Amino acid sequence: MSADPTASESLRLLGPEPAGWVPPTDGTDHDVTIVGAGQSGLAIAHALRRAGIDRVAVLDAADDPRHVGSWAGLARMKTLRTDKKLVGPELGNPALGFRAWFEARNGIHAWAAIDRIATADWIAYLTWFQAQVRIPVRRGVRVTRLEPDGRGRIRVHLGGDTVEVTRKVILANGVEGTGGPRIPTEVAGLSPTVFAHTGSLIDFSALRGRTVAILGSAASAFDAAATALETGAAEVHLFSRRSDLVIVRPGGKPPALAVFDAFPLLPDAERWRRRAGFAASTPLDSVVRATAHPNFRIHLDAPWHDAVETGGQVEVTAADGTHTFDFVIAGTGYQHDPATRPELAGIADRIALWRDVYEPPADLRSSQAGSFPYLGPAYQFTPRDPDDTWVSQIHVFNAGASQSFGLPIGDVPSLRIGVPRLVEAISRDFVLADLHRFTPPAPAGPPSREEYAHAVWSGVPA
Repeated sequence: MSADPTASESLRLLGPEPAGWVPPTDGTDHDVTIVGAGQSGLAIAHALRRAGIDRVAVLDAADDPRHVGSWAGLARMKTLRTDKKLVGPELGNPALGFRAWFEARNGIHAWAAIDRIATADWIAYLTWFQAQVRIPVRRGVRVTRLEPDGRGRIRVHLGGDTVEVTRKVILANGVEGTGGPRIPTEVAGLSPTVFAHTGSLIDFSALRGRTVAILGSAASAFDAAATALETGAAEVHLFSRRSDLVIVRPGGKPPALAVFDAFPLLPDAERWRRRAGFAASTPLDSVVRATAHPNFRIHLDAPWHDAVETGGQVEVTAADGTHTFDFVIAGTGYQHDPATRPELAGIADRIALWRDVYEPPADLRSSQAGSFPYLGPAYQFTPRDPDDTWVSQIHVFNAGASQSFGLPIGDVPSLRIGVPRLVEAISRDFVLADLHRFTPPAPAGPPSREEYAHAVWSGVPA
């Protein structure tokens, strides 16, 4: 995609990118390695470069350069769930923002005509954004293991015999974060021929004419249900353990972003309490999209007790009876225990979790919340042993940071303050670590008064 003249001009007016000021460190390949090249990874890489940190590697497991992040494969909603006016990866440069891109292609009045941003438009915008900021991405590269190098840096294993050493790692790998899909025990034994999580690529065309069960009632569950119905599923049944749905309806006062900005400064007890009261919700349009189909049914107060695969189908025992389906989709969200993440499993016992740091009151206990990593103010892992300082060189800018920061990190609302906060902290860390390597600039040539001798006050009036 070619450069946009307006975006290019905005970058020209900002001035040239600062020269890299971080002294090269012997034995390292990079100063920063960013894992993930979605909206977060690209925004962070762009901000680092504008801050003069240029030895940065951006890695992405996906090998398709046409789409940024996982939106094209996993985002099944028609529109984004966030306010269209929120700042995205442009980080203060309006010429790089979605609105500038959208109006340039659809006219200045098109912006007022949309309520929220279409997912297809967001995918196209992010692809355009990457082209404008010219962030090189190494695609088809999967990080298989992280480990210390014994000198305070991180060894990044990339499969085979490829190992790169970096001073800092930023995990910007989206909703899977520091864990992966949460698979309830009731469905853990089902094979891929009859089961998938919403976090997986699903061939919905293969569900045409078949009966589908959706386990869960949050937004991703409803979006999967609607996609299956629109693709021609014979019946779709959605099961919720709740007695009613939590629906986000238009209107009302949105939460103040300033509350989330200050969230990491709150005491642990207050952060835990606020997160413990969080309930997964569904936008009204996602509910309406699914319920518009007469072959869609919602089962309330219907947690599953068992699911058995037999004869190519799944027999489900739920609180409201026994049912048989051709395929099951779990919209059950994600867990964020580092021990379950392949690249973190080898160092998980060195990473402090919330359960290691805070003991909640009995009525607010949660094993799921307790398994989130306990992060510092720069999104960094906290070591269980204070001597493991290298642990804090790994920063978590993904959904695994939500317990520490109060909102899903990596989503659009988190970029406005999160990316500058992270980049400022990384810059500060490099300055403090390398202070002994910075020497004051030497004057050019020997001392001379040639330019100003005539203006030196002699004490005698002229």
